Amino acid sequence: MCADITVLVGTTKGAFLLSSDKGRQDWSLTGPHCDGWSINHVIGDAGTGQLWAGGGGEWPGAGVWRSADGGDSWSLTKLSGGQQDEWAASDPEFAKIINWEPQDFPFTGQIENVWSLSRAHGRLWAGGKPGVLLVSEDDGATWALNDGFANFPGRENWSPGAAGLVLHTIVPHPQDPAKVWLGISSAGVFASEDGGQSWERRNRMSNADACGHHDHPAAPRDGETGHCVHNMVRADGTGDLLYQQNHHGVWRSSDGGRSWDDITAGLPSTFGFPIAVNPHDPDMIWVLPLNGDSIGRYPPDASAAVWKSADRGETWTACREGLPQGRCFFTVLRQAMATDQRAQTGVYFGTNTGSVFVSRDEGETWQEIAEHLPTILSVEVLDRG
Repeated sequence: MCADITVLVGTTKGAFLLSSDKGRQDWSLTGPHCDGWSINHVIGDAGTGQLWAGGGGEWPGAGVWRSADGGDSWSLTKLSGGQQDEWAASDPEFAKIINWEPQDFPFTGQIENVWSLSRAHGRLWAGGKPGVLLVSEDDGATWALNDGFANFPGRENWSPGAAGLVLHTIVPHPQDPAKVWLGISSAGVFASEDGGQSWERRNRMSNADACGHHDHPAAPRDGETGHCVHNMVRADGTGDLLYQQNHHGVWRSSDGGRSWDDITAGLPSTFGFPIAVNPHDPDMIWVLPLNGDSIGRYPPDASAAVWKSADRGETWTACREGLPQGRCFFTVLRQAMATDQRAQTGVYFGTNTGSVFVSRDEGETWQEIAEHLPTILSVEVLDRG
């Protein structure tokens, strides 16, 4: 891979790669990769160019695709069998058509698909449905269940979100391998400070009286944030400053998730999916509010805007230039916003209508760099410049 920047796009019909030089003006597209699997998340290692793509579903089962050559070729580590394996096992002709060979998959019955991936400190983490956490010590060739999380007390009482009980967010500490945070819909935020051997829930509001009673099942209550966390990021720098977009608001934690402040005031709605933080400025964050969970899930007034805060969510500004204004009904899903590492940070997001937008000036103005892709499930950025 010779590109300076590659946008890694997961879609319902495979992974796509958008590549550009340092100018971020002209983009080339390759894909679909991964045999057309539904790919929930694609990540990469800027140092080696290795890529990983997690996904699957009822038909193929769950798995993680790997590429050691920047996306030119891919191999699959399958974690669980799917309906196609059941059919092939009982139909030799079908098995011949798809070149199927009998094999045992290590997590059949335990994981339905892979929703999230994260790599840090030589470990590759995978989160799946229903609420499964796996870890690989060999860059995805083999996997093991994280026993500490699998045996978390009371997990049988966790309530699934609309997409099921999905472990969609994995946030390792970039310097401290002992620390990692998870987000699950609708079980909330979890943290480990011993490398994943043990876990605790971290959903407490810093001021339980700040939020009144809400009837919505995903809303804050009993002194805790709504457990349906949609996405979570950690700001770089000292301390453990976290931000999350919840089903019912945007929240900030200055203590690694032990307590959360509601920073939704100033936004046009309490509902949205993604959140991103500037890798060079822990106070700067971006969200993309939608009109609500049961009234369409599109931008308020059908006019797209990325809302930006430069003061940790104390105030917000709508950034609209270059985005469709009026008759805009797209949705931006939980893992579909990311940043690059440029000095003037680039911000990227993808829509369920198949468009990818980039801002080269920290969210102030926007340009569409891809269109007519399948439904976009995730966006990450591999910055090798």
